[in-house]
Amino acid sequence: MNSFFASVEQQLDPMIRGRPVAITAMENEKGCCVAASYEAKAFGVKTGTSVGDARRLCPGIVFLPSRHRLYVRFNLRVAAVLDRYAELERIRSVDEFQIGLSGETSGLDGARALVTTLKQAVAVEVGECLRFSAGIGPNHLLAKIAGKLEKPNGFQWLSAENMPERIAHLALDDLPGISRSMKARLMRARVYDVEALCRLDPRHARLIWRSVEGERFVRMLQGMQIEIAPTKRGGYGNSKVLAPDLRRPREAYLVSRWLIEKAAARLRRDGRVAGSFSLHLSPLDAPRWARSVKTAATQDTAEFLRINRTLWIEAWPRISRVQLLGIGVQLGDVDMLDNRIGDLLAPLAPAERSTGERASAAVDFINQRFGAGTITFGVNKPHPGFFERG
Repeated sequence: MNSFFASVEQQLDPMIRGRPVAITAMENEKGCCVAASYEAKAFGVKTGTSVGDARRLCPGIVFLPSRHRLYVRFNLRVAAVLDRYAELERIRSVDEFQIGLSGETSGLDGARALVTTLKQAVAVEVGECLRFSAGIGPNHLLAKIAGKLEKPNGFQWLSAENMPERIAHLALDDLPGISRSMKARLMRARVYDVEALCRLDPRHARLIWRSVEGERFVRMLQGMQIEIAPTKRGGYGNSKVLAPDLRRPREAYLVSRWLIEKAAARLRRDGRVAGSFSLHLSPLDAPRWARSVKTAATQDTAEFLRINRTLWIEAWPRISRVQLLGIGVQLGDVDMLDNRIGDLLAPLAPAERSTGERASAAVDFINQRFGAGTITFGVNKPHPGFFERG
């Protein structure tokens, strides 16, 4: 989807159609843009541009707070349209979809006709401001790259017939999955451009990546169809760039308690336990502070809050006189509750919940029925942000 968040807002408000629009993470001058309309992009405003810089680049720009839940609802509406006309394989993100082609649509002419049909259907059934760029390829990686070649409202294809010449103009880090550090690693291996990467021996790529993912990546660039590897949940975390009025350590501590309650509720929802807890604090103009603590596998919110308090006490001499730009909590080393062995000292049978875990589950039930925050584990400070709005 092209400039999806801004396009949704323009669809809902005809007064801002055709005008430069930016979506912000925080409703103040210290925030940055998380999305921009193409009218704003024409002035140089893009994701990550500060509000102040965006206002200087584009004096008439309209700033709107992010409403992620609204964008998710539009995502599902678009998905329903696509799935009715084609084989929707995956919703890859809030603004990206993967469609499988077969039969007549597996040829270029058939695929082009399908894209035309889908564009018209989305415009009519979801909204005329909602446009997308389509990419066709023999695997999901090449289709994704092709979809970025012509924006907005474009259509491009990649195959053995036009590769790698068609993408030779791209920088290495223009490719999805190539970070700045990975680009540096490729350069040290004397892989200086996209054409060289496409012609790389996949076994050599495995050595450069230090992972089988390098071999998978290069084989897909070379046109091989490789299935997306299933992901394994590594932990449950929340992080937050703090609003200016919540950057004092005492206020930030209360936000950390709120983040823990949210993360632990998700942990229990999925029937899992965590065996470690991590706290990350990012002071303004001071070194980052982080600690991780191992714990008996649990899903008890009160236990995580106790560990959190202990770590804040440890960090206090370092952070008590500074402001905190951001904080993060992580519940790691996760496993299924059903796999937890018993504890003779507790005593707990295998997979049995403790008293604290049963109390936490009861809180979840009440909050689901009567609304988030009906019951909390003591005082906290909610800090709704990008993903909680709308």
